[in-house]
Amino acid sequence: MFFRNKGVELMILKSLIKHKEELVTVSENETILDALNKLENANFRCVPILDKSGKIFRGNIYKMHIYRHQARGGNMDLPVTYLLKNATKFISINAAFFNIFFTIKDLPYISVLDEENNFYGILTHNSLIKMLSRSWNVDVGSYVLSVLSNGERGDLMKTSKIITKYTDIASCISLGFRSCDHMHRTLFTLPSGVEERTLNRIVNNLERKGFEVEEIENLSSNF
Repeated sequence: MFFRNKGVELMILKSLIKHKEELVTVSENETILDALNKLENANFRCVPILDKSGKIFRGNIYKMHIYRHQARGGNMDLPVTYLLKNATKFISINAAFFNIFFTIKDLPYISVLDEENNFYGILTHNSLIKMLSRSWNVDVGSYVLSVLSNGERGDLMKTSKIITKYTDIASCISLGFRSCDHMHRTLFTLPSGVEERTLNRIVNNLERKGFEVEEIENLSSNF
């Protein structure tokens, strides 16, 4: 998925971010016990730790680590920074989507800093996944074709031209090369209303032109 317009990309990112005013946070001068109370009251697994001014992101604190500390007889009156994690796990509000995907990885959220490097809010893993699922247009689609090619110049145009002889394309996502055989995979979502007869004609035409249809997913059977 590509965005050529940086302004559009930033607008999309901002729409996914939970602003700091909506969040539960912990100040660096609070104790581990204070943090645990906030986590339990809000039923969160972790929350951001900010400096005393409430502007600078220091890291995250996890309920799991507090419980472990408590079970080992740890002092609950220690400053919350004693159990600080993910101090370097943040992105700029101007970050490219490519960087966001690799930074957020296994985290429940990634903290977002504004242009002055102040804490702006968080981008949750869940909201990013939902955005990606919407880009597939599964709610208005009929089939998803996983098409393999050699990744040569013009392949995307050729496959798109074949498909649009028969129907519109609801969405198109390029997933890059498969490491096992160096084939390029592109996912085409066909709009609702495409009949199986039309689908078969598209597949046959693609394969005659040298493109392999690796998989066909029937969206109507999933929703």
